[in-house]
Amino acid sequence: MKLQLIGHEHRYSVEQAVVAFLNRKASLCEEIPPEYTGDRLISKLSYGEKYITASAELIIDGERYLQTSRSRISDVDSASKRIGLEQHVLKQAVFKAVKQATGTEFPWGSLTGMRPTKLVLRMLEDGKTQATARRELIEKYKIFPERAKMAVEAASQGLAWKQRISEKDISLYVGIPFCPTRCSYCSFVSSEIEKSRHLIEPYLEKLCDEIRQRGELVKELGLRITSVYIGGGTPTSISASQLDKLLSEISGAFELDGVQEYTVEAGRPDTITLEKLRVIKSYGVERLSINPQSMAEDVLVCNRRSHTPDDVLRAFEQARSCGFDCINMDTIAGLPGDSVEGFKATLRRLEEIRPENITVHTLALKRGSELTERAGQDSRPDDVTAMLDFAHDFMYNVGYRPYYLYRQKYMAASLENIGWTLPNKESIYNICSMEEFQTIISMGAGAITKLVSPDGKKIKRLANNKFPAEYIESDDKIISNGRKIRSFFLNIIYRGEGYTWYIG
Repeated sequence: MKLQLIGHEHRYSVEQAVVAFLNRKASLCEEIPPEYTGDRLISKLSYGEKYITASAELIIDGERYLQTSRSRISDVDSASKRIGLEQHVLKQAVFKAVKQATGTEFPWGSLTGMRPTKLVLRMLEDGKTQATARRELIEKYKIFPERAKMAVEAASQGLAWKQRISEKDISLYVGIPFCPTRCSYCSFVSSEIEKSRHLIEPYLEKLCDEIRQRGELVKELGLRITSVYIGGGTPTSISASQLDKLLSEISGAFELDGVQEYTVEAGRPDTITLEKLRVIKSYGVERLSINPQSMAEDVLVCNRRSHTPDDVLRAFEQARSCGFDCINMDTIAGLPGDSVEGFKATLRRLEEIRPENITVHTLALKRGSELTERAGQDSRPDDVTAMLDFAHDFMYNVGYRPYYLYRQKYMAASLENIGWTLPNKESIYNICSMEEFQTIISMGAGAITKLVSPDGKKIKRLANNKFPAEYIESDDKIISNGRKIRSFFLNIIYRGEGYTWYIG
């Protein structure tokens, strides 16, 4: 689809809207030739005496749809508000044009972007009540009431944790990019064990070296660790002795006495053994993630998951027997081979064993996944919407509440991922990571450190080398990123009750 902008330069916002509402990419043109007959969007912005007005002229399959949106100029009292208002009316116009063209209902209304809760957090911190924030989501952004309710509840959970975090608090992430097999929908950096077994030992050696370096830096800077998350890949793909070595290095390098949450992602049930669980538990880990994705064996096979539903139940029972009192379990709505009834059965089966957290993801067809490369895949948006609608009602009815929420590009039906929790069992790391409340120092291949300013308004990302083989040879990168972390924290200058800061 070709895109032309008139009277503004908000390309990213309009492209976001095209992806969110049409699930398509847009190719920007300075001017669309009059003879062009393909699909196109002309996005226009203009100012009058009282109103700022946006229009979206959308042509799809030769049919023309024109919609406008406007807002009072009197509502603008700063440059940042002006920019925000321009982007809002531009997206609203595109939203209305797409809705007219396709007849599609959008649960998240005209809202684009990954984290709806960030918008709600700003409202709450500005003094708005939960009821007012919810009403604004519905009236201004045309969000469905049940989605608005979830966004406000999740944001409120996040705000409660934010108020408990100080400037010196950080979290740690440690990545193990190995899996028994690569799932068809996966776009993460992960290597199949059988193909990359020779890399595991040198990878762990390099990772332990980075852990020691970061441990020295954290102590030097006087930082306090709130949560630790070991993810992947599948950390339990490595052996019990290798896990023991890794966890020993972490406990030796960092002061963990004040850690409020320690998680290991044991995502593939077929990699979980009693021996590994006992090793993990011996280092004070209390939270585990065991991810079935589906409890239907044919769906698991279709998506290259090499475990069975019985493996899920066995791993869960073993984890409970080892004393893990907080377990997360992931599901995915919209997996190839699944059905609405199959997805409902998965959630009902998981609720029977009652893990503390259940995360309901929506399938996203990302670049790098096998599914994206397959021809003829259909995300079945009507089915996915029905799955998510059932999940919302079901999870509320059985006592779970949303505690974090985010969206992704190219997600089926432009829906959402939601972390559901039993009371007082929400994951600190997930909240802080999704809402970007605090710095997360990340170690391992493909890991991205997020340096968050004390006011949360600026974030600097430092990426490690992406693939295990590259990471093993990445001494200079690890050292360079360490210097940038040190510079960031040393250049936070406190002045009385306020502060200024910069990244040197």
